Amino acid sequence: MTQPRPNSSAHAEAPAIPNDIDLVVKNALREDLGGGDLTASLVPADAVGKARIISREQAVVAGRPWVDKVFECLGGEVSVNWQVSEGEKVKDNQVLCSLTGPARALLSGERTALNFLQTLSGTATLARRYAERVKGTKARVLDTRKTLPGLRTAQKYAVAVGGCANHRVGLYDGILIKENHIMAAGSISRAVAAARQLQAGVPIQVECETMDEVADALEAGADMLLLDNFSLPLLQKAVNLNRNNEINMRRARMGLERALLEGSGNVSLNTVRAIAETGVDRISVGGITKHVTAIDLSMRFDVELPA
Repeated sequence: MTQPRPNSSAHAEAPAIPNDIDLVVKNALREDLGGGDLTASLVPADAVGKARIISREQAVVAGRPWVDKVFECLGGEVSVNWQVSEGEKVKDNQVLCSLTGPARALLSGERTALNFLQTLSGTATLARRYAERVKGTKARVLDTRKTLPGLRTAQKYAVAVGGCANHRVGLYDGILIKENHIMAAGSISRAVAAARQLQAGVPIQVECETMDEVADALEAGADMLLLDNFSLPLLQKAVNLNRNNEINMRRARMGLERALLEGSGNVSLNTVRAIAETGVDRISVGGITKHVTAIDLSMRFDVELPA
């Protein structure tokens, strides 16, 4: 996933659309339509419909490609005319788009389209709030793997639209060494060494719970450290240690740059600014995708019946 810098003054350029969008949309339609939309069959097959999707609250829009894909999968005869950009902040009662096409397709796709748009817009809206809170600091706010099942890539796309960044997508594109991994390996240094031997070409991160573990992870050559539930003073202490010239000279001899420090654990909109001001590079927030609240949207119809 792409990782744009936080931008609260204007919406960031939309990231690349995930390559699983076809599968995700088709699965969503399948679970809703099953063997067919019985209620939509009450409408004449040749009836033409017009509709508008309206936001009932302020929000950051995300999910346009999923709405387009829903109606493409239903035959592609519905025309969607967007009046807002992806990542744009909209007002309550603002029209987001107008739709024209077969009434049956509009009715059958309504719920699925709105489900995607309201969930992804909710994700982007919360991400924008976090991005705005850390504006002016060096820290970037990241999501986690705590996503809605089946919507991971979609939600991570929405996080990027909102102005935050993406952590690893799954267990395959990054190594995060946690307590159990360390215990099994025998030490942090052994765990990091084993990770290096994989030659996977991905970042190696170590979760630390104490300053001793921070020192061990830095000496072992971890690319990133996840500072789990550290107090603000301890975060600052870890930042200072990470700037130690002797440590970074030893890392340089290993061909490594300064490690990236990531604050994590019990992060909220109320606490994220203070965490950012300690000097950490990254702050991971599971709540951006886990505690997302869908945006209130509605679709209003006009149907033209055949003569």
